[in-house]
Amino acid sequence: MRPAAPSLADLVRLRAEHPEAVAEAAARRRRRPLIRHTGDRLMIVAADHPARGALAVGDRALAMANRFELLERLRLALSRPGVDGVLASADVLDDLLLLGALENKVVMGSMNRGGLAGAAFELDDRFTGHRPDDLARHGFDAGKLLLRIDHDDPRSLDTLHTAARTIDAMAAHRLPVFVEPFLCRRVGGVLRNDLGASAVATSIAIASGLAGTSAYTWLKVPVTQDPGAMGRVMESSTLPAVLLGGEVGGDPDAAYEKWRAALALPTVRGLVVGRSLLYPVDGDVTRAVDTAVSLLGKGREGA
Repeated sequence: MRPAAPSLADLVRLRAEHPEAVAEAAARRRRRPLIRHTGDRLMIVAADHPARGALAVGDRALAMANRFELLERLRLALSRPGVDGVLASADVLDDLLLLGALENKVVMGSMNRGGLAGAAFELDDRFTGHRPDDLARHGFDAGKLLLRIDHDDPRSLDTLHTAARTIDAMAAHRLPVFVEPFLCRRVGGVLRNDLGASAVATSIAIASGLAGTSAYTWLKVPVTQDPGAMGRVMESSTLPAVLLGGEVGGDPDAAYEKWRAALALPTVRGLVVGRSLLYPVDGDVTRAVDTAVSLLGKGREGA
Protein backbone atom coordinates (compact mmCIF):
# COMPACT_ATOMS: atom_id res chain seq x y z
CA MET A 1 0.00 0.00 0.00
CA ARG A 2 1.40 3.40 -1.02
CA PRO A 3 1.88 5.64 2.02
CA ALA A 4 -0.02 8.91 2.22
CA ALA A 5 3.34 10.68 2.58
CA PRO A 6 6.15 8.92 0.68
CA SER A 7 8.75 11.34 2.07
CA LEU A 8 9.28 13.65 5.01
CA ALA A 9 8.70 16.65 2.73
CA ASP A 10 5.35 15.17 1.71
CA LEU A 11 4.57 14.60 5.38
CA VAL A 12 4.94 18.30 6.23
CA ARG A 13 2.88 19.33 3.19
CA LEU A 14 0.12 16.84 3.97
CA ARG A 15 -0.13 17.91 7.59
CA ALA A 16 -0.70 21.51 6.50
CA GLU A 17 -3.03 20.89 3.58
CA HIS A 18 -4.99 17.77 4.49
CA PRO A 19 -5.12 17.04 8.23
CA GLU A 20 -7.85 14.46 7.63
CA ALA A 21 -5.14 12.25 6.12
CA VAL A 22 -4.21 11.00 9.60
CA ALA A 23 -7.65 9.50 10.26
CA GLU A 24 -7.76 8.14 6.72
CA ALA A 25 -4.40 6.42 7.13
CA ALA A 26 -5.50 4.96 10.48
CA ALA A 27 -8.66 3.55 8.88
CA ARG A 28 -6.64 1.91 6.08
CA ARG A 29 -3.90 0.48 8.29
CA ARG A 30 -3.48 -3.29 8.22
CA ARG A 31 -3.65 -4.53 11.79
CA ARG A 32 -2.26 -7.63 13.52
CA PRO A 33 -2.92 -9.30 16.88
CA LEU A 34 -0.85 -8.25 19.86
CA ILE A 35 0.31 -11.86 20.24
CA ARG A 36 0.24 -13.81 16.98
CA HIS A 37 1.14 -17.30 18.21
CA THR A 38 1.26 -19.14 21.49
CA GLY A 39 4.51 -18.34 23.27
CA ASP A 40 5.35 -15.32 21.11
CA ARG A 41 7.28 -12.50 22.75
CA LEU A 42 7.03 -8.84 21.86
CA MET A 43 9.73 -6.48 20.58
CA ILE A 44 8.42 -2.91 20.80
CA VAL A 45 10.44 0.22 20.06
CA ALA A 46 9.60 3.14 22.37
CA ALA A 47 9.60 6.80 21.30
CA ASP A 48 7.28 8.57 23.73
CA HIS A 49 10.06 10.42 25.59
CA PRO A 50 9.86 13.79 23.75
CA ALA A 51 6.25 14.43 24.79
CA ARG A 52 7.38 14.52 28.43
CA GLY A 53 10.27 16.85 27.59
CA ALA A 54 12.81 14.05 28.01
CA LEU A 55 15.03 14.71 25.00
CA ALA A 56 18.45 13.68 26.28
CA VAL A 57 20.41 10.60 25.33
CA GLY A 58 23.61 10.19 27.30
CA ASP A 59 25.47 13.51 27.23
CA ARG A 60 23.44 14.81 24.26
CA ALA A 61 20.83 17.06 25.87
CA LEU A 62 18.69 17.49 22.74
CA ALA A 63 19.35 14.23 20.90
CA MET A 64 15.65 13.43 20.45
CA ALA A 65 14.67 17.01 19.61
CA ASN A 66 15.27 16.54 15.86
CA ARG A 67 11.95 15.00 14.77
CA PHE A 68 13.10 14.27 11.24
CA GLU A 69 16.09 12.28 12.50
CA LEU A 70 13.93 10.47 15.06
CA LEU A 71 11.45 9.44 12.38
CA GLU A 72 14.21 8.08 10.15
CA ARG A 73 15.60 6.06 13.06
CA LEU A 74 12.12 4.76 13.88
CA ARG A 75 11.44 3.75 10.30
CA LEU A 76 14.72 1.86 10.19
CA ALA A 77 14.00 0.12 13.50
CA LEU A 78 10.46 -0.84 12.45
CA SER A 79 11.75 -2.29 9.18
CA ARG A 80 13.97 -4.83 10.95
CA PRO A 81 12.80 -8.47 11.14
CA GLY A 82 11.30 -9.42 14.46
CA VAL A 83 10.26 -5.89 15.49
CA ASP A 84 6.57 -6.06 16.39
CA GLY A 85 5.66 -2.42 16.82
CA VAL A 86 6.09 0.96 18.42
CA LEU A 87 5.11 2.91 21.54
CA ALA A 88 4.77 6.64 21.01
CA SER A 89 2.73 9.77 21.61
CA ALA A 90 0.05 10.88 19.17
CA ASP A 91 2.22 13.24 17.14
CA VAL A 92 4.84 10.57 16.45
CA LEU A 93 2.24 7.91 15.64
CA ASP A 94 0.46 10.31 13.29
CA ASP A 95 3.74 10.90 11.44
CA LEU A 96 4.42 7.16 11.20
CA LEU A 97 0.88 6.51 9.97
CA LEU A 98 1.30 9.02 7.15
CA LEU A 99 4.70 7.57 6.27
CA GLY A 100 3.19 4.07 6.02
CA ALA A 101 5.48 2.65 8.72
CA LEU A 102 2.76 1.07 10.87
CA GLU A 103 1.38 -1.56 8.52
CA ASN A 104 1.02 -4.94 10.29
CA LYS A 105 2.62 -3.46 13.42
CA VAL A 106 1.47 -3.28 17.02
CA VAL A 107 0.66 0.37 17.70
CA MET A 108 0.76 1.41 21.36
CA GLY A 109 -0.31 4.91 22.38
CA SER A 110 1.32 6.76 25.29
CA MET A 111 -1.35 8.10 27.61
CA ASN A 112 0.02 10.24 30.47
CA ARG A 113 2.75 12.69 29.51
CA GLY A 114 1.87 15.55 31.86
CA GLY A 115 4.62 14.79 34.38
CA LEU A 116 7.25 16.77 32.53
CA ALA A 117 10.82 15.74 33.22
CA GLY A 118 12.35 17.90 35.96
CA ALA A 119 9.17 19.90 36.66
CA ALA A 120 7.99 20.69 40.19
CA PHE A 121 4.71 18.99 39.19
CA GLU A 122 6.40 15.91 37.70
CA LEU A 123 4.47 13.52 39.94
CA ASP A 124 1.15 15.15 39.08
CA ASP A 125 1.30 13.00 35.97
CA ARG A 126 -1.85 14.08 34.11
CA PHE A 127 -3.20 12.04 31.21
CA THR A 128 -2.42 14.56 28.50
CA GLY A 129 -1.83 12.05 25.70
CA HIS A 130 -4.06 9.37 24.20
CA ARG A 131 -7.40 8.68 25.82
CA PRO A 132 -8.89 5.18 25.60
CA ASP A 133 -11.48 6.48 23.14
CA ASP A 134 -8.72 7.87 20.90
CA LEU A 135 -6.94 4.52 20.78
CA ALA A 136 -10.17 2.71 19.95
CA ARG A 137 -11.19 5.26 17.29
CA HIS A 138 -7.86 5.05 15.48
CA GLY A 139 -7.81 1.24 15.62
CA PHE A 140 -4.62 1.19 17.69
CA ASP A 141 -3.72 -1.95 19.59
CA ALA A 142 -2.77 -0.98 23.14
CA GLY A 143 -1.99 1.88 25.50
CA LYS A 144 0.74 2.56 28.03
CA LEU A 145 0.69 4.56 31.23
CA LEU A 146 3.45 5.62 33.61
CA LEU A 147 2.73 5.18 37.32
CA ARG A 148 5.27 6.80 39.64
CA ILE A 149 4.52 6.72 43.37
CA ASP A 150 6.30 8.81 45.98
CA HIS A 151 5.02 8.09 49.49
CA ASP A 152 5.99 11.63 50.49
CA ASP A 153 4.09 13.37 47.68
CA PRO A 154 0.26 13.57 47.94
CA ARG A 155 -0.01 14.11 44.18
CA SER A 156 0.90 10.45 43.64
CA LEU A 157 -2.59 9.53 44.85
CA ASP A 158 -4.21 11.55 42.05
CA THR A 159 -2.11 9.75 39.45
CA LEU A 160 -2.89 6.40 41.09
CA HIS A 161 -6.63 7.06 41.03
CA THR A 162 -6.62 8.30 37.43
CA ALA A 163 -4.54 5.32 36.34
CA ALA A 164 -7.07 2.92 37.86
CA ARG A 165 -10.00 4.54 36.06
CA THR A 166 -8.02 4.58 32.80
CA ILE A 167 -7.37 0.85 33.12
CA ASP A 168 -11.13 0.38 33.59
CA ALA A 169 -11.81 2.37 30.43
CA MET A 170 -9.25 0.41 28.43
CA ALA A 171 -10.78 -2.86 29.61
CA ALA A 172 -14.20 -1.63 28.48
CA HIS A 173 -12.71 -1.26 24.98
CA ARG A 174 -10.97 -4.66 25.36
CA LEU A 175 -7.65 -2.93 24.76
CA PRO A 176 -4.47 -4.02 26.55
CA VAL A 177 -2.85 -1.39 28.75
CA PHE A 178 0.83 -1.59 29.74
CA VAL A 179 1.39 -0.11 33.21
CA GLU A 180 4.92 1.09 34.01
CA PRO A 181 5.14 1.34 37.83
CA PHE A 182 7.90 2.78 39.99
CA LEU A 183 8.37 3.72 43.59
CA CYS A 184 10.38 6.95 43.54
CA ARG A 185 11.63 9.77 45.71
CA ARG A 186 13.28 13.16 45.33
CA VAL A 187 17.02 13.32 45.91
CA GLY A 188 18.38 16.84 45.89
CA GLY A 189 15.19 17.97 44.17
CA VAL A 190 15.54 15.39 41.37
CA LEU A 191 13.04 12.55 41.04
CA ARG A 192 14.78 9.16 41.20
CA ASN A 193 13.23 5.75 40.57
CA ASP A 194 14.06 3.10 43.17
CA LEU A 195 15.28 -0.03 41.37
CA GLY A 196 15.88 -2.03 44.52
CA ALA A 197 14.21 -5.43 44.58
CA SER A 198 11.80 -4.53 47.38
CA ALA A 199 10.69 -1.31 45.68
CA VAL A 200 10.15 -2.92 42.27
CA ALA A 201 8.22 -5.84 43.79
CA THR A 202 6.03 -3.41 45.74
CA SER A 203 5.33 -1.28 42.67
CA ILE A 204 4.35 -4.39 40.70
CA ALA A 205 1.95 -5.47 43.45
CA ILE A 206 0.32 -2.03 43.53
CA ALA A 207 -0.03 -1.80 39.75
CA SER A 208 -1.48 -5.31 39.49
CA GLY A 209 -4.29 -4.46 41.90
CA LEU A 210 -5.54 -1.33 40.14
CA ALA A 211 -9.02 -1.02 38.59
CA GLY A 212 -12.04 -3.29 38.55
CA THR A 213 -10.38 -5.92 36.39
CA SER A 214 -6.83 -6.86 35.46
CA ALA A 215 -7.91 -8.88 32.43
CA TYR A 216 -6.30 -6.47 29.95
CA THR A 217 -3.42 -5.25 32.13
CA TRP A 218 0.22 -5.88 31.27
CA LEU A 219 3.21 -4.63 33.23
CA LYS A 220 6.22 -2.74 31.87
CA VAL A 221 9.02 -3.21 34.39
CA PRO A 222 12.70 -2.37 34.81
CA VAL A 223 15.44 -4.85 35.51
CA THR A 224 16.32 -4.47 39.18
CA GLN A 225 19.56 -2.96 40.42
CA ASP A 226 20.62 -6.49 41.32
CA PRO A 227 19.65 -8.48 38.22
CA GLY A 228 19.78 -11.69 40.25
CA ALA A 229 16.74 -10.51 42.21
CA MET A 230 14.45 -10.42 39.18
CA GLY A 231 13.21 -13.98 39.69
CA ARG A 232 11.64 -13.31 43.08
CA VAL A 233 10.55 -9.78 42.06
CA MET A 234 8.55 -11.12 39.11
CA GLU A 235 6.78 -13.54 41.44
CA SER A 236 4.87 -10.49 42.73
CA SER A 237 2.26 -10.87 39.98
CA THR A 238 0.87 -13.31 37.44
CA LEU A 239 0.28 -10.53 34.92
CA PRO A 240 2.25 -10.69 31.67
CA ALA A 241 5.16 -8.26 31.63
CA VAL A 242 7.65 -6.67 29.27
CA LEU A 243 11.03 -5.27 30.23
CA LEU A 244 11.75 -1.60 29.71
CA GLY A 245 15.13 -0.54 28.43
CA GLY A 246 16.03 2.73 30.13
CA GLU A 247 19.48 4.26 29.90
CA VAL A 248 22.18 1.64 29.27
CA GLY A 249 25.20 3.97 29.58
CA GLY A 250 28.39 3.08 27.77
CA ASP A 251 28.11 -0.69 28.21
CA PRO A 252 25.23 -1.99 26.08
CA ASP A 253 26.52 -5.57 26.28
CA ALA A 254 25.94 -5.57 30.03
CA ALA A 255 22.37 -4.37 29.48
CA TYR A 256 21.76 -7.09 26.90
CA GLU A 257 22.92 -9.74 29.35
CA LYS A 258 20.58 -8.43 32.05
CA TRP A 259 17.67 -8.49 29.59
CA ARG A 260 18.59 -11.98 28.41
CA ALA A 261 18.48 -13.39 31.94
CA ALA A 262 15.19 -11.67 32.82
CA LEU A 263 13.55 -12.82 29.57
CA ALA A 264 13.86 -16.42 30.78
CA LEU A 265 11.33 -15.74 33.58
CA PRO A 266 7.83 -17.15 33.01
CA THR A 267 5.84 -13.90 33.14
CA VAL A 268 8.25 -11.86 30.99
CA ARG A 269 6.87 -11.68 27.46
CA GLY A 270 9.12 -9.22 25.67
CA LEU A 271 11.02 -5.95 25.49
CA VAL A 272 9.97 -2.32 25.10
CA VAL A 273 13.16 -0.35 24.46
CA GLY A 274 13.70 3.15 23.15
CA ARG A 275 16.76 5.36 23.34
CA SER A 276 19.32 2.58 23.70
CA LEU A 277 18.18 1.13 20.36
CA LEU A 278 17.34 4.32 18.50
CA TYR A 279 20.47 6.18 19.67
CA PRO A 280 23.04 3.45 20.46
CA VAL A 281 26.51 4.41 21.63
CA ASP A 282 28.12 3.25 18.37
CA GLY A 283 25.42 4.87 16.21
CA ASP A 284 24.44 1.58 14.55
CA VAL A 285 20.64 1.37 14.91
CA THR A 286 20.39 -1.78 12.81
CA ARG A 287 22.87 -3.70 14.93
CA ALA A 288 21.32 -2.53 18.22
CA VAL A 289 17.81 -3.51 17.15
CA ASP A 290 18.88 -6.86 15.70
CA THR A 291 20.78 -7.70 18.89
CA ALA A 292 17.72 -6.95 21.03
CA VAL A 293 15.52 -9.03 18.73
CA SER A 294 17.95 -11.95 18.97
CA LEU A 295 17.48 -12.02 22.75
CA LEU A 296 13.85 -12.99 22.10
CA GLY A 297 14.79 -15.87 19.82
CA LYS A 298 13.43 -13.91 16.86
CA GLY A 299 14.92 -12.23 13.84
CA ARG A 300 13.75 -14.21 10.86
CA GLU A 301 11.53 -12.36 8.39
CA GLY A 302 7.97 -12.31 9.64
CA ALA A 303 8.92 -13.53 13.13
